[in-house]
Amino acid sequence: MSSYPLLSLAIWIPIFAGLIVLLTGSDRNAPLARGLALLGAVLGFVVTIPLWMGFNISNGGMQFVEVTSWIPRFSINYHLGVDGISMLFVLLNSFITITVVLAGWQVIEEKVAQYNAAFLIMSGLMNGIFCALDGVLFYVFFEASLIPLYLIIGVWGGPNRVYAAFKFFLYTLAGSLLFLIALIYLFVQSGYSFSILDWHQLPLPMNAQIWLFLAFLVAFAVKVPMWPVHTWLPDAHVEAPTGGSVVLAAIALKLGAYGFLRFSLPIAPDASHHLSGFVITLSLIAVVYIGFVALVQQDMKKLVAYSSISHMGFVTLGFFMFSAIGIEGALIQMISHGFVSGAMFLCIGVMYDRMHSRQIADYGGVVNTMPKFAALFMLFAMANSGLPATSGFVGEFMVILGAVKFNFWVAFIAATTMIVGAAYTLWMYKRVIFGDVANDHVAELKDINAREFFVLALLAACVLWMGVYPLPFTDVMHASVNDLLQHVANSKIK
Repeated sequence: MSSYPLLSLAIWIPIFAGLIVLLTGSDRNAPLARGLALLGAVLGFVVTIPLWMGFNISNGGMQFVEVTSWIPRFSINYHLGVDGISMLFVLLNSFITITVVLAGWQVIEEKVAQYNAAFLIMSGLMNGIFCALDGVLFYVFFEASLIPLYLIIGVWGGPNRVYAAFKFFLYTLAGSLLFLIALIYLFVQSGYSFSILDWHQLPLPMNAQIWLFLAFLVAFAVKVPMWPVHTWLPDAHVEAPTGGSVVLAAIALKLGAYGFLRFSLPIAPDASHHLSGFVITLSLIAVVYIGFVALVQQDMKKLVAYSSISHMGFVTLGFFMFSAIGIEGALIQMISHGFVSGAMFLCIGVMYDRMHSRQIADYGGVVNTMPKFAALFMLFAMANSGLPATSGFVGEFMVILGAVKFNFWVAFIAATTMIVGAAYTLWMYKRVIFGDVANDHVAELKDINAREFFVLALLAACVLWMGVYPLPFTDVMHASVNDLLQHVANSKIK
């Protein structure tokens, strides 16, 4: 399988499909634009399936590698590859793109071609981030992925969409400038190489590692987002269209967490150990404090947005305990969060499309008029609460298990999210779904149609599969995680 440019196909098929969709022009051709977008999204996902089928789980190194000289004068290469850490995110991203195209099938009525093209191009760019093994190539994809999401929020978002899009762009761009300075420093220190794998082998002094780690931390913490640089996310989620919220939660937040494993830990291992307590503290604040902030939200989208920050705090906590079960649990949590948060935003979008309100107080008794929807929403609410046999339980349980071995009190504090998470999720569900029909608007609601049922059922199957049988996911990442931990341990200053 490695003789085929599968990674290039995963990157460029969605991008070229997006450009073709753009050529359909005005909204008179909206049906054609939608059909081409769906075809492009499906093809983009199909070419990633051989990555899973042909992946050697016993090899912790890079697989499906592609190397072509890009800018020889500066030793910049078009260098791609995936390991057990990054491969699953390529599949997740490509899969979520299909659900987003289907979710906006009838909802988006203006600038249909541009809307779908933005998602396809962004899908290809995000695949590029997960595959890039050249620092400049990574940075180009990393920054370029901001543009489609900025447009999606700013053009198709809510009343305050321009403010939310601008805030999102400024926050993420400011962090990325420090990241660029760090890349240039590594380029010089490595003898003028932009190879990320070369940077992993650099014997950097502790002082340099700390500065690099802090530069990476600023860039990636904004993307995750970690407390206290999280304030852009609720605004972006509330104003974004449903598809934008799904991609933002399911994929975009993962880019920062992925950066910690690709840059911070392997390039600055000593600084990672030295500053791990600081990162763990920030993670625990996100898990506990942001969980309580979610509890008082009246807007469903804002509640799930704060929920995402709390769940991503679990991810960074798992990374910096330096144990296999902690990192694997964090990776499982990232993938699960992609399914669960994406599904939660889709469910909120289903109700918003019918009532044009996201306020919890405007609902009540939805189960009486939308029983199929209520059943699926219940599954996702339970997964968001960490119910066993759903994907939401597996990652959180593994991270807590790793935390018990690391420090009992860290585990105790982290475990409070299981209670708080269930409180804010199930309380929202109870007020929205159960009880008598609250008003005439709820009484007139129609249950989900075949398209909506198909999209939610796909995500429900993923949530249950991962919750009942997570072994295929952990098997893929195990060798790569062990290699990373061995590298970090061997590099640690004695």
